[in-house]
Amino acid sequence: MVSKIYVGNLNFRITEEAIRAVFSDFGTIQDCRMIRDRETGNFKGFAFITFDTPDSAQKAIEGMNGKDLDGRALRVNLAEEKPRNFNPRNS
Repeated sequence: MVSKIYVGNLNFRITEEAIRAVFSDFGTIQDCRMIRDRETGNFKGFAFITFDTPDSAQKAIEGMNGKDLDGRALRVNLAEEKPRNFNPRNS
C-alpha cells in the first residue's frame, strides 16, 4: 500500500519544518519533499510526504484534507506514481 501523500495549496512562505510539524501528528515522516521550480528555485506550493506506514498516510489525508493552514485550504490525497517513461516536457 501507498504511504506517500500529495499536499497541495500550501502557502508559498511555508517551511519544511512547519510542514513536518503539522503532519508528524499523524505518524513518523520518512521524507518530505517541497517541490520547487527548476529554473527559479521558487516553491511551487505543493509537497510530497512519505510516512512509515500506509495507515499514517491515510490518517493524514483524513485529518488534513480541506483544513486551513496559513489561510489556505489544503488538498491532501494519496500521491500518484509517475509513469516510468514520464517526461514533463512532452506533457
